[in-house]
Amino acid sequence: MVQKFARNILSAMLLLSTIFVFVAEGYSQAQEKPLKKIRWGVTSMSASQWIPWIAKDAKIYEKNGLDVELILLKGSGQTSVAILGGSLFAAPVALPTVMLADLSGADLVNVAHTVPGVQSKLLVKPEIKRPEDLKGKKIATSSLGSLGDFLFKYILRKHGLDPNREITWLSIGTPQERLQALASGAVDAADVSYPTDVQGARMGFRTLIDARKEVVYPSMSVVTRRKTIQEDRDTVLRMVRSHVEAIAYFKTHKDFSLKVLSKYLKVNDREILEGSYEIFKQDFISVPYPIMQGLEATYDYVAGTRPEIRGRKPEEFMDPSFIGELDKSGFIKRLYEGSR
Repeated sequence: MVQKFARNILSAMLLLSTIFVFVAEGYSQAQEKPLKKIRWGVTSMSASQWIPWIAKDAKIYEKNGLDVELILLKGSGQTSVAILGGSLFAAPVALPTVMLADLSGADLVNVAHTVPGVQSKLLVKPEIKRPEDLKGKKIATSSLGSLGDFLFKYILRKHGLDPNREITWLSIGTPQERLQALASGAVDAADVSYPTDVQGARMGFRTLIDARKEVVYPSMSVVTRRKTIQEDRDTVLRMVRSHVEAIAYFKTHKDFSLKVLSKYLKVNDREILEGSYEIFKQDFISVPYPIMQGLEATYDYVAGTRPEIRGRKPEEFMDPSFIGELDKSGFIKRLYEGSR
């Protein structure tokens, strides 16, 4: 009986050893599985691009089986062409650009929106107290027809002004150059963003309009092709999961996030870095479903050249299923457990 018991013990040990070998080999093979290489488009060197930088430097992409190369391009137009041409797997593309491209037969689709509004402010001389005070005045914007030009004209119409007849618009390069024009008296107001608005406030100018508080205009989206989703949905999901995880990492790891921004923008001014963090901690959406409500400004912008957009629904340009899957599974909620 003792011998039989010993034989049973020996058999069990051999079985456990065999299982361990198979598990170890499976783990080793999983570890050796090559990362999927994809390219993500960076549309500008600004704090709005923070999330893919976080995902890269915190090795969140690697954690999700991705080897992501970040490619710097200029704006949504160039970026959308690169996605359609196969040079990029995904990138932030402005919703109007997605709509215009799809109206022309493309298959771009927005799977997430990271920011609900545009971080632009209209800085004015101290004596300008209300939007009506801008009648007959000069406003500096980056370029006529630009997003800033469109948004502030849209907002001023909301306040009862005719921006094309009652205001003179001047095209002036960078936010810093527009602030200089305001300081010199060449203009009465200027379209600027952080940290130029803070510099302007120190010079005695005031913010009359904060665009992100006035109008819904989603930005820093995650855009890919419907063809890509059909052919490789798993990789798209892993990319979106990495993006969502990086947003949570950003919000729960301040010091690391500041170092990442400092590295990519080559900025060491602690006050500017801290200010940027406070803005985007508030603005980055934790559960970044594609925004489908309140898109009147977006539709107005597109309708300027393609009026047929009025007959198209927002969901025709968006796919909320990826965020929905991560949300309903509890994945996003778990990212914030234990954080304040």
